[in-house]
Amino acid sequence: MNNAEIQSWSRSTSIMISKYFRKAGVPQLDADGNQILDEDGEPLLGPEHSAKQVIDRLVDTWRHWGEQYGYFASEMDAWAFADELKYARLPDVGSEFAAVVQHRPQLRLRHNRTKPGPLLCRARFTGELKMSEDSYSAPPHACFIQSPFRRRPRRRGRHLRLLTREARVFKYGSGTGSNFSSIRAEGEPLSGGGTSSGLMSFLKVLDRAAGAIKSGGTTRRAAKMVVVDIDHPDVEEFINWKSNEEKKVAALIAAYSADFNGEAYATVSGQNASNTVRITGDFIDAVINDEEWHLTRRTDGSVHRTVKARDLWNQISDAAWTSADPGLQYDTTINEWHTSPQSGRINGSNPCSEYMFLDDTACNLASLNLMTFYDTASRTFDIESFKHASRLWTIVLEISVLMAQFPTPRSPDEATSSAPSVSATPT
Repeated sequence: MNNAEIQSWSRSTSIMISKYFRKAGVPQLDADGNQILDEDGEPLLGPEHSAKQVIDRLVDTWRHWGEQYGYFASEMDAWAFADELKYARLPDVGSEFAAVVQHRPQLRLRHNRTKPGPLLCRARFTGELKMSEDSYSAPPHACFIQSPFRRRPRRRGRHLRLLTREARVFKYGSGTGSNFSSIRAEGEPLSGGGTSSGLMSFLKVLDRAAGAIKSGGTTRRAAKMVVVDIDHPDVEEFINWKSNEEKKVAALIAAYSADFNGEAYATVSGQNASNTVRITGDFIDAVINDEEWHLTRRTDGSVHRTVKARDLWNQISDAAWTSADPGLQYDTTINEWHTSPQSGRINGSNPCSEYMFLDDTACNLASLNLMTFYDTASRTFDIESFKHASRLWTIVLEISVLMAQFPTPRSPDEATSSAPSVSATPT
């Protein structure tokens, strides 16, 4: 490796150690590679100790699955695939891929580890949907876009069904995003009498649940995206949610503790998701022309109240400057570029917004370190190597999608229906 590759690999190593090393359950080996036994003669279990262990665990899993399901023409091709993939990881060419894929593969294949989990998987090639044997035989799928209400928006208890689905996704290391704009605003009438408690009351419940579960157990905060349309009556409170909570944190720190990782942030809400406002071309025009903007009820589409478009825009800018949220998604442009418009609208995204597609779909993704293909001395880019690496990692993603598990059937009421659709997305 040259110095640039060593420095890049060093950065990746620190991330791998803190996020992707298995912390327990791995048979321990001595200096000669022999398994260490405890006083009862059982294998001594503990953490992973090297990048080699992680890379071998992952790559050998993909090779095994690929061979099992006919991805390679011969055994020699399978081993060539594995050798190239290990090389691609070592100089940090394949610098990152979905975190959930890194957590669990080969814990059963290599270490004979099992763990029951309430996840669903589709029988390979037959399409039969069934409960998975365990959560280690195959990884949960990586990134989800989930509709809060699925197909029956008025079904009793629908609000808390999403909480259950999100909990399953977070527990097994995946992330999820949803557009919550279909929820009634505060003060809108309920069919049984009375008025709705509003969008924010529901979002705060999900926020606390995400903070309790985290993603993958202990590895990172919940990977969660919350999207709200710019015409929702509660959008102003949503825009300023994190900004206002930051002010509370500052007051708590000033009064009690200077520890930013202490109770201050644990006390306030809105800390377990990325928030995004979904804006339209009409709203942008209203901002440019300094026009009024209607906030509409979710129940009947009538005007709930009217505000100045520029005032909303300024609130978004101020809140983002204060707390880095909310972000923006450009609904009109996104749907104009939609590749499958006959299947429905794009309403939201996965937690990092690099995947935008239909509700109740999922993606798997990876990234390549472009600088490893660029020669700074000659200022040339190795196109052929980049194409080969892209093909290699696309195979990885396709195999991962084939083996993926899901938190529920397509609808909670359809036990025999198909699992959410998926796609493999190299980025």
